[in-house]
Amino acid sequence: MAERKATVSRNTLETQITVTVNLDGSGQAKFDTGVPFLEHMMDQIARHGMMDIEVDAKGDNHIDDHHTVEDIGITLGQALAKAVGDKKGILRYGHAYVPLDEALSRVVVDFSGRPGLEFHVPFTRAAIGAFDVDLFHEFFQGFVNHANVTLHVDNLRGANSHHQAETVFKAFGRALRMALSMDPQMAGITPSTKGVL
Repeated sequence: MAERKATVSRNTLETQITVTVNLDGSGQAKFDTGVPFLEHMMDQIARHGMMDIEVDAKGDNHIDDHHTVEDIGITLGQALAKAVGDKKGILRYGHAYVPLDEALSRVVVDFSGRPGLEFHVPFTRAAIGAFDVDLFHEFFQGFVNHANVTLHVDNLRGANSHHQAETVFKAFGRALRMALSMDPQMAGITPSTKGVL
């Protein structure tokens, strides 16, 4: 099997970002973004997705974290799409439920080739520390638009916003892990009746 690795750089007037992913890694993560809580969440993607992720980002955080968070989502989506390649032999669909104390989230992903996001997370407060929870939607919107996946994110219950966010990202990592796993019964076959994704 070919190595499923990719590095993508995105440079704008607002951000300079480089993302490296290895879809068949061991859950290693290395981040330098200036957004500590997002790094904590992306660590969940790496560890629970069993993929290696490196993100180096410089952005206009002196204004706020919006551009940096959104553009990291975009660049991560681009890197993941490049690493997965033609998608032959993958399971394609992935899903996961993850609890953390009182919180429970469900994430379902389809490597459909079509971007679509349903994001339903009723955060119980507007910020987690200094992090604006509205930016999670921007992160996932950027990701799906550039990874070309359909993604449904639902926080089913939760009272603590940190727990809500963490269950979302852990479930996201586990759903990705399932969808990107190789199906021995589909070796060399595109998992679609259309023959292309």
